[in-house]
Amino acid sequence: MQEILARTALTTTGWQENVRIVVGSSGRIEAVTANAADAASSGAVRVPVLLPAVANVHSHTFQHAMAGLAERRGPAGRDSFWTWREVMYGFVDRLVPEDVEAIAAYAFMEMQEAGFSAVAEFHYLHHRPGGAPYEDIGELSARIAAAAAETGIGLVLLPVLYRYGGADRRPLAGGQLRFGNDLDSYARLLARAEDVLKALPADTALGVAPHSLRAARLEDLREAAAMRPAGPVHMHIAEQEAEVEEVQAGYGARPVAWLLDNLDVDRRWCLVHCTHMEPAETQRLARSGAVAGLCPVTEANLGDGIFDGARFAGSGGRFGIGTDSNIRISVSEELRQLEYSQRLRDRVRVVLAEGDRSAGRFLYDAALAGGAQALGRDTGAIELGRFADLVALDPARLAGTGRGDGLLDGWVFAGGNDGVTDLWSAGRHVVRAGRHVKRAAIEERYRRRLSGLLERL
Repeated sequence: MQEILARTALTTTGWQENVRIVVGSSGRIEAVTANAADAASSGAVRVPVLLPAVANVHSHTFQHAMAGLAERRGPAGRDSFWTWREVMYGFVDRLVPEDVEAIAAYAFMEMQEAGFSAVAEFHYLHHRPGGAPYEDIGELSARIAAAAAETGIGLVLLPVLYRYGGADRRPLAGGQLRFGNDLDSYARLLARAEDVLKALPADTALGVAPHSLRAARLEDLREAAAMRPAGPVHMHIAEQEAEVEEVQAGYGARPVAWLLDNLDVDRRWCLVHCTHMEPAETQRLARSGAVAGLCPVTEANLGDGIFDGARFAGSGGRFGIGTDSNIRISVSEELRQLEYSQRLRDRVRVVLAEGDRSAGRFLYDAALAGGAQALGRDTGAIELGRFADLVALDPARLAGTGRGDGLLDGWVFAGGNDGVTDLWSAGRHVVRAGRHVKRAAIEERYRRRLSGLLERL
């Protein structure tokens, strides 16, 4: 049993003072009591501000190590997502399994230090350079699982189905060869991943991830979703204008409209990016119940465009936040970038807010609910029976003088990762005094692997 006493906590009934929380051995919350300072034991962990922690809905951990490698213009003098992708393909061909594990552990650790308690790892690196399979088809899935076990992050592993090089169904080539599987080998990969995950805690889960409409056919999407009928289904969609044009040419419709017309998209689904949608698509997606997986920092870095947040939220849509390329890992900065992108596009202030909830509170509440749904994880609130996914903040490290929702505004709009003091992932108290409990060993191994990797580039 663990005991936490928060001077201020955001509970299901709002902000409360002197909140005592008991976490059982299952990692779930067994008691929540307000005004309970006198009831707390001397061994309780005492924190100034406690929040439910958000889940990261979309990550490619291996890309964290290429941060800084793609910040020059391409040879034609104009850079884009597609020139960035070529740099990424060149980078991925140098990775060996030990690199994948070390990078993933470092990225997972940084996620927890930033305030993420769990992650949906959209894992599409499966084979050797050139596409030959490892002797164990789940070799790299096992490396991701080992990194999650070491860091204690809540993991939803999403092995990616990647069959084609484009919407015209051309064969995979170059860097894509490490990603490829047909339906039979994908089924074997899922089975092996399921075995690998058995060694992890009970809050670990497995889902499926058809990469995109460029990389999978309608039959692939249906069969992949049926392979895990109760699990999450995640896929990229409508991230880039050129992608929308390619899908229109290959499928005869815009990506989001085509998907909604041809599959039963519901609450299981997390559609990542959704940057380029027409108003009718935005409203239809909101009504579907699916989560829009937004990665505002990566989307800005890649020049993707701006999500239609006001229309989507106004239509009842749910969204979560992810770190995607992991060029910068931060809960507060993802939410800040999301709101600021809306303000810059519309040239107004406070776009994503509602009623008496401030922008910081609205954004955080949405990320909590959307993240929990996208991962299929029983979390997102400080509530009896839910997983103890919790994050503590120190107001002294935040700019501003806010209380209540103002604490969230101070973190989202004027704070950063240094505001996080503690984090629990399903009761695992892995961040203390702002540092992961295994930071020294994880960072040393990462720096050593990174040094060798850079020599091979």
